Amino acid sequence: MNNAIIETRKLSRDFGGLRAVDQVDLRVQDDTLHAIIGPNGAGKTTLFNLISGYIKATDGHVYLRGRDITRVPLHRMAHLGIGRSFQITNVFPNLSVLENVRLSAQALGHDNLKFWQTAKRFHHYEELAHKALQQVGLADRADTVAAVLPHGDKRKLELAILLAADPQVLLLDEPTAGMATEQVPVLLETLRAIRKDTGKTILLVEHNMSVVMNVSDRITVMHQGGVLAEGTPTEITANTAVQQAYLGESYHYDQPAHH
Repeated sequence: MNNAIIETRKLSRDFGGLRAVDQVDLRVQDDTLHAIIGPNGAGKTTLFNLISGYIKATDGHVYLRGRDITRVPLHRMAHLGIGRSFQITNVFPNLSVLENVRLSAQALGHDNLKFWQTAKRFHHYEELAHKALQQVGLADRADTVAAVLPHGDKRKLELAILLAADPQVLLLDEPTAGMATEQVPVLLETLRAIRKDTGKTILLVEHNMSVVMNVSDRITVMHQGGVLAEGTPTEITANTAVQQAYLGESYHYDQPAHH
């Protein structure tokens, strides 16, 4: 049975004479956290951009629950159930935390062209926003102006913005980028809670190996535009080719006490 929510087949992307993504076959199973790792220049972000529709493939196909979405316009992707974050935080700095999230919920509703109306008209969206803030641990910051949030909380706000739109798949591009070391475990717990509470599928690109190894069900390793290996965290760290290409011969992974 094919229960892949996201699948790519022979997906490729050329930039001039450079092939950044080379015939990638990827299967992301429903209700899993799947990480994509690899050295700089391996093609991770390009693959992410292809899956989320920010760039179009030179060759190959992207499927969402078996539906070919390779040529679907970018503005339709959110309506299909794909939510995407970026390496750089992407929030409205002068709006409150709650307003940022409410606008996201409203954008996919029938009132998406009525932004000039008062928030009272859109109580339903406000409820969705409060729920999303609860899920990421920002309920007590609802009235805070986004600009003054610490970087780690801005990352959580981005997650809430994605969750408010109720996507089937969360695509997270370097969610710990720029975070202080002590903030990272908090984000890990947030990701675990989202998985547990919502059952959503999460696909992430991440450089922080501690994050990848502690939260992932499956890991795909990219190298020079192609897939070098795929497996569980334990399988990936035991893979000689991966150690040589990316992790380094001395890399050692301690199995986490809990998932």
